[in-house]
Amino acid sequence: MRTSTRTGRTADDELWRRVVSELADDLAVDALTRDRAGKPPYDEVARLKEAGLPGLLVPPGAGERGTDLRGACAVLGELAAADSSVAELLARHYALTWSGRLFGTPADAERFERRTAAGGHLLAGGVDLPETAAGPPLTLRTTGNGRVLSGCRTLEAGATVADCLVVDASPAPGGDPLVVLVDPAHPGVQVSPAPERLGQRLTGAGSVVFDSVPVTADDVVGAVPRDERALAPLTALTPLVLRLLLSHVTLGTAEGALAEARDISRAARAADPREGGRLFDGVDGRPATDPYLLLAYGESATEAHAAASVVERATAALADGLAAGRELTADESADIAALVGAAEAVTARSAVHITTRVLGLFPGAGPAAADPGLDRFWRNARVLTARHSAAHSLRDIGDHYLNGSLPRLAGHR
Repeated sequence: MRTSTRTGRTADDELWRRVVSELADDLAVDALTRDRAGKPPYDEVARLKEAGLPGLLVPPGAGERGTDLRGACAVLGELAAADSSVAELLARHYALTWSGRLFGTPADAERFERRTAAGGHLLAGGVDLPETAAGPPLTLRTTGNGRVLSGCRTLEAGATVADCLVVDASPAPGGDPLVVLVDPAHPGVQVSPAPERLGQRLTGAGSVVFDSVPVTADDVVGAVPRDERALAPLTALTPLVLRLLLSHVTLGTAEGALAEARDISRAARAADPREGGRLFDGVDGRPATDPYLLLAYGESATEAHAAASVVERATAALADGLAAGRELTADESADIAALVGAAEAVTARSAVHITTRVLGLFPGAGPAAADPGLDRFWRNARVLTARHSAAHSLRDIGDHYLNGSLPRLAGHR
């Protein structure tokens, strides 16, 4: 697990590191089998809950047990190296745990966190800020018995397995959109699993239809200003939290592919002890002193290290911004957006490059590397990086660097 720069609670940190390491090892054992089966991740969610990971990320002031953003990111990176689908599922849950702090009052946040933490609930959903909506908004209609929620939302993760859904909806006839908590077990909520996907097959993706689902005052988490200019700098961090968490998942996917390829190459030595016990690539008997093989590993490892440095800098900045709370300024929020955009762009490029190159190390299926399943890393990296445009991010970063403009808000569903 990548080391957190956080201080304090050393005993708890060590405990969580062991828990996460054991879970990652457990997930790695049957990752390929589960990926090919492509079933809803009920078992995977059970493993997460048994390990206590849904309650690991604790916003400032929400409690003493658990870890902060840096620690949660380290967890996601380690899990992603074993199973990036499970890591994405948890990443989106972690992003939503901040909903009360980002959109509500302190009382709203306390009520939301108490309600979702009580049963170790796994959250799914998403909240759009102004000008970031990817589809028709959900609507809240006032009836004689209160508000009812209607509409359809497509979710990249958690649709089929979440305990609670967190979504934004626009009141009719008008007003600021509200962030609401919905029980997916309600009869008015219908979930349809997503069809088989190229990668990230075990996230529980799907579409959710809300048909006049009652929403009480206790279900309202907060509100989203309709006017982007009215957004508090802290609230403007909302999409950045998810983008950063998914950057850690993407980086972990690349690191997992590289580590697994290395293990396969090393295992070939036991299968073929020629050349004085030197390592072989496990395909055609080339010794590990082959300069082209060493160059491939060296360049890939260096690329992963460089991406990790960019991501860690963005993580530190975002953690500080969230800790600043309502004292965060617009300029500070913009600087954080630029750093997160850079992390996102660098990890996307590195993940696709590394996972593609890893496949090139094993052009055939030799006895020592028969069907290693490395293609799943490439497929997962492709799906993770297809959800945003690196060109748009880089353009916004350049505009911010050159002209001091505020990077545009952009998020993932």
